[in-house]
Amino acid sequence: MIRMMERDYSLKQVLKGAAVAAVAFAGLGTVAALWENPLFIRMTPAGGWEVSLMAILSLLLGVYVVIRRPFCSIKTASASGILGFIGVACPVCNKVLLLLFGGELLLTYFEPVRVYVAAAGVLLAAGIVAREWAVTRREPAEDTAF
Repeated sequence: MIRMMERDYSLKQVLKGAAVAAVAFAGLGTVAALWENPLFIRMTPAGGWEVSLMAILSLLLGVYVVIRRPFCSIKTASASGILGFIGVACPVCNKVLLLLFGGELLLTYFEPVRVYVAAAGVLLAAGIVAREWAVTRREPAEDTAF
């Protein structure tokens, strides 16, 4: 058993969380072209915060997987991941945003606030992790088994 604060978590839970964090960082970072890769090319340069925000978001999603309760709602965690990804991804390369709003609108209005959208995703993920952690600390340990 791995002890996190006052709660015991199985090695299986911790490994699942680590896997989610690693896959989220590598997968979303590659799709967002935060680093050079043969699959995706970024049209706007990545700033200094994008990689850090993606790393923090991935870590928080991994922790969420470790501490979450069975059968709990994951809508907020999903929303935080989507916000974080949209915030770090290239606005011109994101075909859904490009089709909805157009390139000129994205570069004029969305590009300056993109980092704040990613930060909102990270804050939302931190909030869901804090909420789940507070709830699981109040519940008996037997209820957290997967």
